[in-house]
Amino acid sequence: MWALVSRRFQLWLVLAVGVPIASWLLARIGRQLETRNGPTRLSNLLRKAGHSIGSQARGPLARDHAQST
Repeated sequence: MWALVSRRFQLWLVLAVGVPIASWLLARIGRQLETRNGPTRLSNLLRKAGHSIGSQARGPLARDHAQST
């Protein structure tokens, strides 16, 4: 089915769905590591990466970033 969708629409899907989910996931993993082990370089890096990728996010995932900052 993926082959039947145009390249432009595939790119739009990845940017519209995949990037916000990836940013949310990075920030969440960083927060979980921070609660278990305290602030570390890895947890700070993951949280910053999730925030910088998702800083332009809108919708339900944007609320998650607003709460974590």
